[in-house]
Amino acid sequence: MSWFAPLNTPITDWQDRRVWIVGASTGIGAALAVELNSRGARLALSARNGERLRHLCADLRDALALPMDVTDAGAFTPALMEILDAWGGVDLVIFNAGTYEPLRAWELTTDNARHTVHTNLLGVMDGAAAVLPQLLLQGHGALAIVGSVAGYRGLPRALAYGPSKAALINFAETLYLDLAPKGVSVFLINPGFVATPLTAQNDFEMPALLTAADAAQRIVKGFARGGFEIHFPKRFTGVLKLMRLLPARWYFRLISRGTGL
Repeated sequence: MSWFAPLNTPITDWQDRRVWIVGASTGIGAALAVELNSRGARLALSARNGERLRHLCADLRDALALPMDVTDAGAFTPALMEILDAWGGVDLVIFNAGTYEPLRAWELTTDNARHTVHTNLLGVMDGAAAVLPQLLLQGHGALAIVGSVAGYRGLPRALAYGPSKAALINFAETLYLDLAPKGVSVFLINPGFVATPLTAQNDFEMPALLTAADAAQRIVKGFARGGFEIHFPKRFTGVLKLMRLLPARWYFRLISRGTGL
């Protein structure tokens, strides 16, 4: 493999591409559904809120509504079977479902910790376990995992959310090492702040805040480049990447000063 070749197979032609978006009822997932539909993709959309899914699918061409809860490990296989019955295969699975609750150390409970990790991390692992046999059987296809720049290093108010996303980053990297030689692409999507119902909980100014539609367009451009990590907006994520290299003392001081905490 060339050092300069794309790490993944670039996705540039979406016409009739079979895409399953898990976590599609609002935010980035819904915006991706609209964007990919406009490019000719065939869509299967999953989320807990079946009413929202059906409302979204009514405005799309050739879209399947498959309501499910990612915390139910047994829900993935029946949904996949419906997709295979309809399409005979799947080309791209986007794991976007997630939850977020701003937490400080004194607000941590067993319940909120477990709910966050189960939804954000175990839900993705369960989904990957369900779809990987099909992708490996096909010998082609792709997984896309939506992480977050909150997984780069510790950040205030992300006491459960940040660790769940950090684990996803590691999971995606390890998946890539195993799957790339077998023809299956793995994309890691690490957005900065995006205006969604989840980030609406924040009571602080969110730098470089993007709309969900803008985020969806940036993700599609990332698929076309074929890189492993799709992160945006660069003016924000680039700074956080540099801060990953700082010694702990410097990092903690800068974050404390920058957030006022």
